[in-house]
Amino acid sequence: MALLEVKDLSIHFGGVKAVQNVSFNIDAGIVYSVIGPNGAGKTTLFNLITGVYKPTAGEIRLDGEPIQGKSPNELAERGVARTFQNLQVCMNMSAIENVMVGAHLRLDRNLLKAALRWPSLRRRDRELREEAAELMRFVGLENYIDARADAMSYGTLKRLEIARALAMKPRLIFLDEPAAGLNPKETIEVDQLVRKVADSGITVVLVEHDMKMVMNLSDRILVLDYGKKLTEGTGAEVRKNPDVIAAYLGAHA
Repeated sequence: MALLEVKDLSIHFGGVKAVQNVSFNIDAGIVYSVIGPNGAGKTTLFNLITGVYKPTAGEIRLDGEPIQGKSPNELAERGVARTFQNLQVCMNMSAIENVMVGAHLRLDRNLLKAALRWPSLRRRDRELREEAAELMRFVGLENYIDARADAMSYGTLKRLEIARALAMKPRLIFLDEPAAGLNPKETIEVDQLVRKVADSGITVVLVEHDMKMVMNLSDRILVLDYGKKLTEGTGAEVRKNPDVIAAYLGAHA
């Protein structure tokens, strides 16, 4: 059984059919990329699977259990994490505090204990800080542990968001254009980080416009065009597909 199964997924915004009858499966432990021209429906597809939008039709299953329509926090409890195209960082907090926020689902929410600052809570805070510091080292940000987020560069903030998503201890992580806006050196660093995440046993679903990065990382690729599934396959298969070439370069090309 596939880790994630998507069948005939659709969403309509008025008369706009943003995603139309899209189906695919994702096996555990792979890097699965979703590509397509601008406006193809890639981020909308992510939003449907991660609970930001509710589908008009179709089914989404995680470990065989239907999850369509569930909220992002319910999906997070099931091991689904994501990052966004635009930075979602708390700039008034330190870098390590941003990562610690990702572990909020694993915190004791007892208000009385929190008000009295029980020793068990203080101990847990120390443990979470150590976990967050280790994650920052994992993503290559060990020099920013005590830095304020608003003092960090755009490229380092992109990796900080990945560290925060990893703090949830996900089984499945959705990365929406993690290399967008990065220079070539930063893109290589994110490329290596995505592979490192996948090698740690986490299934990665990637939306990315950098085709060199996509072809380098992906075990399977889904191509969307105008909200529809154009094709699916390995990098070699997708690269040679005439429909993909036409979608990116125009039918004449």
